[in-house]
Amino acid sequence: MSHTARVAFVTTALATLCLAAPAMAEDAVCYNCPPEWADWSSMLEALDHEIGVQMPHDNKNSGQTFAQLVAERDNPVADVAYYGVTTGIKAGAEGLVQPYKPEGFEDVPEGLKDPEGKWVAVHYGTIGFFVNVDALGGAPVPQCFADLTKPEYRGMVGYLDPSSAFVGYAAAVAANLAFDGDLDNFDPAITYFSELAQNDPMVPKQTSYARVVSGEIPILFDYDFNAYRAKYQEDGNFEFVLPCEGSIRVPYVMGLVADAPHAETGKKVLDFILSDEGQAIWTNAYLQPARPVELPADVAEKFLPASEYKRAVAVDYAQMEAVQQAFGERYLSEVK
Repeated sequence: MSHTARVAFVTTALATLCLAAPAMAEDAVCYNCPPEWADWSSMLEALDHEIGVQMPHDNKNSGQTFAQLVAERDNPVADVAYYGVTTGIKAGAEGLVQPYKPEGFEDVPEGLKDPEGKWVAVHYGTIGFFVNVDALGGAPVPQCFADLTKPEYRGMVGYLDPSSAFVGYAAAVAANLAFDGDLDNFDPAITYFSELAQNDPMVPKQTSYARVVSGEIPILFDYDFNAYRAKYQEDGNFEFVLPCEGSIRVPYVMGLVADAPHAETGKKVLDFILSDEGQAIWTNAYLQPARPVELPADVAEKFLPASEYKRAVAVDYAQMEAVQQAFGERYLSEVK
């Protein structure tokens, strides 16, 4: 074969390989869809299999997602975003998302959706303690917020940074209510976290499911769904504790990013997540769905009794958002 012929052959072969290679571009981009959190892994897989939409894993927290959306306001990268309800309210107010009412929007209760469709709840969680019992070193499973300041739990307690991660802020609101505070008075939470700081807590910024499962963090302020997932799906001895003083129920919400590069695909994602099939996936991950979809019996029986959940209350989420920044600043200046 001549040199010219060899060059032509190689060029043709390379062109054929390039044509045969699958496209690497993702169909849509979601900010804050971490596979270890709320079993997003199963949801992302279902989106791929059921509606042919691929989205990459993303391990941002709510605060990081908001900051990224602000930074990319003039040149958006994400199509949809998932975050705690207060961050969703803030993103809507800042014009970082565009109105869209997914199929099933009307079934979501009032107060759990923006009337214009800038955000809508997709599921609930209840704040409590995600406990790796085997990592407690013989200490009893804590039952109350007050227990965690005791010496036997030194270096065992973790909570996500409440100045950045929404679940950390939600835990702070729950602790504040537990000690007779309210959304106009966070003194009890500041006092509590200051006392807890003397017990050498761990304060990660991102979801820390794996660190609890491994025993690195024996006790984490977290949602019930993560604790149940570990209890029933991991090797080990895990429990969810709804604190004796009470707690809060909190929705997580999603929105369509303003000027999203793949807006139509983003809409399909939101439609699926609010569909009967999509909501059922959350229940398999031990989450309460936003739409009134009944929990499967085999899932419902794995939760704490309904009588326990009576201690978990809803709050004024709009007010919770309005005071979030002020609390975060107090936490950074007075606790951290």
